[in-house]
Amino acid sequence: MSEQLIIFDTTLRDGEQSPGASMTRDEKLRIARQLERLKVDVIEAGFAASSNGDFESVKTIADHIKDSTICSLARANERDIARSAEALKGANRARIHTFIATSPLHMEKKLGMTPEQVLEQAKRSVRFARNLVGDIEFSAEDGYRSELGFLARVVEAVIKEGATTINIPDTVGYAIPELYGNFIKTLREMVPNSDQAIWSVHCHNDLGMAVANSLAGVKIGGARQVECTINGLGERAGNCSLEEVVMAVKTRRDYFGLDVNIDTSQIVPASRMVSQTTGFVVQPNKAVVGANAFAHASGIHQDGVLKARDTYEIMRAEDVGWSANKIVLGKLSGRNAFKQRLKELGIEMESEGEVNTAFAKFKELADRKSEIFDEDILALVSDESVTAAKEQYGLVSLAQHSETGERPRAKVVFTVDGKEFTGEADGNGPVDASLKAIEQHVNSGAELLLYSVNAITTGSTESQGEVTVRLQHSGRVVNGVGADPDIVVASAKAYLSALNKLHSKVERVAAQL
Repeated sequence: MSEQLIIFDTTLRDGEQSPGASMTRDEKLRIARQLERLKVDVIEAGFAASSNGDFESVKTIADHIKDSTICSLARANERDIARSAEALKGANRARIHTFIATSPLHMEKKLGMTPEQVLEQAKRSVRFARNLVGDIEFSAEDGYRSELGFLARVVEAVIKEGATTINIPDTVGYAIPELYGNFIKTLREMVPNSDQAIWSVHCHNDLGMAVANSLAGVKIGGARQVECTINGLGERAGNCSLEEVVMAVKTRRDYFGLDVNIDTSQIVPASRMVSQTTGFVVQPNKAVVGANAFAHASGIHQDGVLKARDTYEIMRAEDVGWSANKIVLGKLSGRNAFKQRLKELGIEMESEGEVNTAFAKFKELADRKSEIFDEDILALVSDESVTAAKEQYGLVSLAQHSETGERPRAKVVFTVDGKEFTGEADGNGPVDASLKAIEQHVNSGAELLLYSVNAITTGSTESQGEVTVRLQHSGRVVNGVGADPDIVVASAKAYLSALNKLHSKVERVAAQL
């Protein structure tokens, strides 16, 4: 009998902590629906106490997602925990995930608390949470750099108070696989009641070993839950990558002897959705979900694959969802076909009016682009969600002129709080001119940190360009994403999207596990 490895996805919480990766409530719900199709066991939907926006996101996901356990993060205090419980009321299966730092460095420098104070706070918090929700996860922040004896005391105490999952994170990505695996193993042996809880690992990728450390925690340490994100999204160097852990366990079942619930055919669609929503592009050579993950350039490799696929491929591309990249609709497709495809992609509109608006935009795109792919629809609806949200800035039209030997010039018409304004400027290129035309009126004072262009689909010059713009202002970093067959228009959309996020005054409380 093989054991089950629980997949705990924190894309919507820890992944969102990447500078500029913040998502709207509707975007989070869309990703949560995809995670549900992926059959993720636990979805950490957010940090309910950090802001009203995060509370609403957790609540909405808890109300709509029925097949996965929905989790909210909470610091080890009654206010955070009560707020999480309130947001999770509509969930079929709810989990509160509470945490406090246990390393000497964090306790002294960050918390200003003694070890005994931390121990008592951890116990009180789990006891309080257990009276609100039956499923409680406790995390010892910076657990890997904690003193083993003290950490064992904390873990034993919180299990007695009702914690059902114990998470030992490598918060700063400092661990080495063998050492981390043995750390978890030794800790479990030191805790008398360790068999009364599921043990979990949560590793960061600062040294590029998050997946290796997580798997060592499973194989050597006996952990049976892995906390991870789609595409390894997360602040600094990111988190443990869901797709890599899942495919390692499935491909090397002979070694791990574990099963996972994941529907692997949904991995690539999930990867694309997260990438398009956040603007964080997946590198071509990324394992499992990169564009080149199953590409072979070497003649020897090509010859081997043609003769027998398993000569150079240990996984089938279609098993992780690459075969899902198919043409789905064209300009002759009707509204019902479009609506059905939205449903298949996990996109639910709140009203028929929104469906009609999205369909009109689809028909407009179909007139300009003969083949419409799933990725095009996701980009279109993401763009539509910004429009529907009645943000401060919106694009009306753009005209630009560029020719060899002449300085490019652009004229941009855009709305500010519903009123139209026109900006005109020249620049080093049509994109530069367009963004300067917008800034001519806006005067945001923001610093441009990143500008990147990627094709949404491959194999055709008709592909929509997807532009990501990252802006920084007064310490805030935001991403804006825009898509259009015309990359200059996509650039203006992305810039206005980023300005909208800068304009939003949503405050978040930083959390780090």
